[in-house]
Amino acid sequence: MEKLLDHTVNEEARLNALRDLKLLDSPPSDSFDRLTRLASQLLKAPVSTISLTDRDRQWFKSKVGVDLTEIPREQAPCSYAIEGDGVFVVRDLNEDERFIGSPLAKAGIRFYAGAPLFTRDGHGLGTLCVVDEEARDLREGEGEVLQDLAGLVMSQIDLQNRVGQVDAGTGHPNQLRLREEVESLASHAAGKPAALLSIDVLSPTRADYTVRVMGSESVSMIMQQALSAVTNAAGEGARVFHTGRTRCAVLIEGDLLESYALADRIVAALKEPLSCEGVPITADPSIGVFDFTIGEVSARDVFHRASGAADDARETSSGRARYNPASDQRNGRRFALLNDFGTALQSPDQLSLVYQPRIELASGRHTGVEALLRWNHPQLGAISPGEFVPLVEQTALGRSMTEWVVGQAIGQARSWMLAGKPHAMSINASAMNLDEEDFAERLLAAACGAGVNPADLELEFTESAIVRDADRVIDQLRHLRDHGVSIAIDDFGTGYSNLSYLQKLPVSVLKIDQAFVRDMANSTRDSSLVRTMITMGHDLGYRVVAEGIENRDVFDMLGEWGCDEGQGYFMSRPVHADSVFGPSETRLTAVA
Repeated sequence: MEKLLDHTVNEEARLNALRDLKLLDSPPSDSFDRLTRLASQLLKAPVSTISLTDRDRQWFKSKVGVDLTEIPREQAPCSYAIEGDGVFVVRDLNEDERFIGSPLAKAGIRFYAGAPLFTRDGHGLGTLCVVDEEARDLREGEGEVLQDLAGLVMSQIDLQNRVGQVDAGTGHPNQLRLREEVESLASHAAGKPAALLSIDVLSPTRADYTVRVMGSESVSMIMQQALSAVTNAAGEGARVFHTGRTRCAVLIEGDLLESYALADRIVAALKEPLSCEGVPITADPSIGVFDFTIGEVSARDVFHRASGAADDARETSSGRARYNPASDQRNGRRFALLNDFGTALQSPDQLSLVYQPRIELASGRHTGVEALLRWNHPQLGAISPGEFVPLVEQTALGRSMTEWVVGQAIGQARSWMLAGKPHAMSINASAMNLDEEDFAERLLAAACGAGVNPADLELEFTESAIVRDADRVIDQLRHLRDHGVSIAIDDFGTGYSNLSYLQKLPVSVLKIDQAFVRDMANSTRDSSLVRTMITMGHDLGYRVVAEGIENRDVFDMLGEWGCDEGQGYFMSRPVHADSVFGPSETRLTAVA
């Protein structure tokens, strides 16, 4: 399983590196064409190409002797070439079982030789290759020639894509320079201990607030002073880099004790206020430390691991953390899930909806269901929505995920309606969804297209959506309410709970978070909070729903306090659509 995740992460990183270079599907270039012509002439091959390995194709950035612009990646020798270090040679494609019947072999190609094109981070982009219609071997010295030419191809790619090595705002060396410094150490200090400290000077919240109050240039001014303080604390022999908006890094040669001591000195240095146009700003630094042996870890991984440790440090009381492989594994899994979710959206059997019934506590009447997303990963099995939904919501896939849920939920509502069992359907939306200007229109269009009355729909959103763009959120929700959609605040009590916003929102339902409800029969504090929230909700004119009802005691307490509706395992677990009107419905009536 770990190998599967590693391969997925590495392949996506390779594809991202390829796309970042903006070479795929780019116009022809004389600088590359000269190199393919030279390869063809020096190796006496009728065909030469600079071939880039995309997800499912080999695309030719430059070519000599062939009219094709791309071929399928499947069975392409170039796909094998990027997995090795040296020149990959196939004497006769018709005699190699990997390539018998391949597109190249069918086209009459017999001989292949390709030198891989690797980035500084070790990502294989493709190859500089030569092919021939006659089976043969490379002649003496031709392998070295092909590798040298491949090096020239990468030099040309670097030249086209190289950005400055100095941050324009602060004048300090940047992330690119840092990686080159780590690579340089490997050539003359291999085997010695070293450490990279990644320092986040301001938290994202504080940085954003500073920009709003002081202007867009304020962070750069603060970082200039912070970098000066860090440089003084680091002392001679340390190298300081500006690696991000509010981040810098310090590279030292030394052991664990030296990196510990340096972290302490940097924290002390950054306790002094930083001035921004005369206004003192207090830093809230987090420091991640990665100790490594020079030459044993790639420059990319050194930077990645120190940065990850800085992220972990933000969650500690001390503001400091050393690299933790377990954290790296979690991040690798998250990356893999994000990478695979796009495929899941297109798959007919990975994503599904289950429906948790909602009942009226006083009567036991079945009032509707909440649509809940489930993901059955083909290799990893069932993935908790609590794990993948928050990840997906922060990416461009969040829109597609909600579109999928809306389409499936409204389609199911239509099926129940046609079967003579119309049912209220509650659908969740994220803060990102409510930031989309056309979200309300798309939801209403989906209902109209399916012939579903918007009055049979309810939209649930969490309090975090309120603070992003209150005016846009209110406009979206009012538009939906005006067309009959019921609006519910989900997980109430766990977010910002700004009562001034609540009064403005066109909300009709308040859903109390299960964290307060689940154990309230054994917690005086929770029971008091829940009772207060029920009273407040009713005073504001809302219908109140309690989530997480798992036993009879909680059910009875909520009913006694006048809570309108409830959800929870005591009444029914989330069930598939064909079970909503099955035994669980009888169970709902029985508990009342």
